[in-house]
Amino acid sequence: MNLLHLARTEDIDTPLPLVARFHEHHGIAQTEEKRRAAVLPLLEGIPHGMAYLIGPRKAPVGYIIISLGYSVELGGIEGFVDEFFIREKVRGRGMGSEVLMTLLPALKDYGIKALHLEVARENESAQRLYKRAGFELRDGYLLMTRTR
Repeated sequence: MNLLHLARTEDIDTPLPLVARFHEHHGIAQTEEKRRAAVLPLLEGIPHGMAYLIGPRKAPVGYIIISLGYSVELGGIEGFVDEFFIREKVRGRGMGSEVLMTLLPALKDYGIKALHLEVARENESAQRLYKRAGFELRDGYLLMTRTR
């Protein structure tokens, strides 16, 4: 079985319940309409990113969304893990590690030079997962955000 499936427009109704669960878990308030409007462009193949379904295409157990940017410092296109969710009942079985190890070579094929992510300071299990997958803290850098 192929673990990752690049989500397409016709898949729109498949990841939305998973996205809703992720948002609920993290206290993100968003209407179903706004959620759909945010995910759909990624499935249409716009150059801002991509969404992958995790597990069987018809009944995925999770998803990962990568947004794209550009970095002169890093030598080209960079990705940022925007959201990564695996259903609670199947966590802890190595699927997260497998997703990241499968994803990284696929992203390299798209010319992505670096992949970034953010993780809550208190989420030690996620930090261990990301460290095992080769992610490191960048000395001297803090992620800072400004919204409108």
